[in-house]
Amino acid sequence: MKVRATQAIMECLLEQEVDTVFGYPGGTILNLYDELYNYKDRITHILTAHEQGASHAADGYARSTGKVGVCFATSGPGATNLTTGIATAYMDSSPVVFITCNVTEPLLGKDSFQEVDITGIAMPITKATYLVRDAQTIPDVMRQAFAVAATGRPGPVLIDFLKNVTAPNVEIDYEFVPWKENRSCRSIQVLADSHDLEAPTPNLEDIDILVDMIAQAERPLLICGGGVVRGRADREFRQLAETLDAPVAITLMGGGGFPGSHPLATGMVGMHGSRASNVACNECDLLIAVGCRFSDRVALQPDTFASQAKIVQIDIDRSEVDKNVLTDHHIIGSARRVLELLNQRLPRYSHPEWKEHILSLKTPDHVEDSGRLTPQQVLETIRRLAPQDTIVATDVGQHQMWSIQHFHFDYPGQLLTSGGFGTMGFGLGAAIGAKMGNPDKVVVHTTGDGCFRMNCHELATVEHYHLPIITVVFNNGTLGMVRQWQNLIYHQRYSETTLDRGPDFVKLAEAYGLKGFRVTNLAEMEQAFQAALEAGCGCVLDCRLDMDEMVRPMVAGGAHITNFLLK
Repeated sequence: MKVRATQAIMECLLEQEVDTVFGYPGGTILNLYDELYNYKDRITHILTAHEQGASHAADGYARSTGKVGVCFATSGPGATNLTTGIATAYMDSSPVVFITCNVTEPLLGKDSFQEVDITGIAMPITKATYLVRDAQTIPDVMRQAFAVAATGRPGPVLIDFLKNVTAPNVEIDYEFVPWKENRSCRSIQVLADSHDLEAPTPNLEDIDILVDMIAQAERPLLICGGGVVRGRADREFRQLAETLDAPVAITLMGGGGFPGSHPLATGMVGMHGSRASNVACNECDLLIAVGCRFSDRVALQPDTFASQAKIVQIDIDRSEVDKNVLTDHHIIGSARRVLELLNQRLPRYSHPEWKEHILSLKTPDHVEDSGRLTPQQVLETIRRLAPQDTIVATDVGQHQMWSIQHFHFDYPGQLLTSGGFGTMGFGLGAAIGAKMGNPDKVVVHTTGDGCFRMNCHELATVEHYHLPIITVVFNNGTLGMVRQWQNLIYHQRYSETTLDRGPDFVKLAEAYGLKGFRVTNLAEMEQAFQAALEAGCGCVLDCRLDMDEMVRPMVAGGAHITNFLLK
């Protein structure tokens, strides 16, 4: 049947079972927003304070729900304001479809008002980009974009519509095809020739080789990477760990892929990894990394990383194999499918001496009330008072490392953090997306005073949509992680890291119509967080910490994984 081009875009969103969109309108995308008005009973639109906030919200929605996130923005600065969010999603393999609109065809390439080549800009940080010049291609492009974003190794896709394509008088032929039938469409079948829409089928011989390697190992170690989380392979991974009776180290992006409170968990691995995890990497004889790309924050010195061990990498993306660390064996395929096949072939093992040696290196959580507020007290209070399934969104820096060290994440999507791109300002937008996708769960946003300044305008979004998100500011009056490096490596030359300036975060929260609490000791922290849980609205806790609190342990970049600069 004949429908308006903009109507076809909305119907294609409904095909993909999209119920929530994050965005910010502007001149070139007005036709799309005008059509959205007709769909407001079926598609909820969240108007953020800034396009970057919308991009992170769509990302947080995707990570926490496992669905594809959707974000709208206009041309020019609206589109370029998305780029940090696009790169953040790309580095962490998060499926988001970004939809922008550009100037009309006659104005293209003439430096017209708010014109920019956003498809060219976004090409290196997306799985695919589409510039739509012909309205008749809208259904094909929309279906392809969602298929590319969600399949194989997930990631962001950008669609840019020329404004004349979305004009009210433009009509196209369109037939509604439900999401479950999308793959049979001709456009998707054609796409399969250029994109891997299905995960690679694991080679059974490769799996049998790993079975033999496990049988010969006396000191096996598992690394739980972000691929376990993205692939929702947590059950299969846990079964493997318990079958092997092996310690499990967890990467930053692997939080939630294996329960942090599990007896086999040794904590984070790498630059700020636990002693147990890093020593295990240095002493194991078989290292099996699942969905882990061995980034420079994990394998700080690639040439010596687990050099005494046989290294096995399981990954959906062949290009990640041997890119950073040379492996002895690898298996290409989705984490869930590879682990299913592997678990079917493995007998139960027992490694009591190895396990006892590594697990004895774990540092027990011990929080003392020293009279001054510490990061450990803040996090222990949250962990004790918040429901166990609370979603935690972090920004980037010291508070991020403390949060991941002291919280125990039990399921994929419980931890939302920018690992690959390290995006300050990610947390509050991600928390908004998570709350929209998980309305029945408590969402806590942990941030530093430096990060919070970059996204605090999204408190307007929190207030307007009545989202009871709890923001906990680790306020130490400095760019804490940078100051820590300056302290340890740059001879205490604190160049431009002291944040001796406003705002007053309590008054800021109140200015946005939210509740603010000042926290200076453990008792105040307990009272404030309990009050925030019961408030029924967004809250900001301004937690005053010492400027020289440090993240421990720490290994300097490029150093051997057990050469701790701080213990």
